[in-house]
Amino acid sequence: MSDLSEELGLLVRDIGDAGVAEMACSPGLAAAVDQHVAALRDLLPDTGPESLMGYLEGFADEAFQRGWWPDSARDWEFIRIVAVCWLMRQTAAE
Repeated sequence: MSDLSEELGLLVRDIGDAGVAEMACSPGLAAAVDQHVAALRDLLPDTGPESLMGYLEGFADEAFQRGWWPDSARDWEFIRIVAVCWLMRQTAAE
């Protein structure tokens, strides 16, 4: 497994899954994620799991190259990752 693949797994588990769970008790986070989900649906022609994981890989790689790293902040990148993970769950459930 490559370093990026390991980092993606951690992002999905530690940020995505935790953020999706947190949405249930945080209306502000849920609203922010909803806005990102709408933007992702406009941006991506396909929101299937493979397309979303490809997007997440490119997004994460670009963010890491800019010096971003996940921490406790609920920044733009955090919300975008939660939105991608939420969409992955929704498409898997369909």
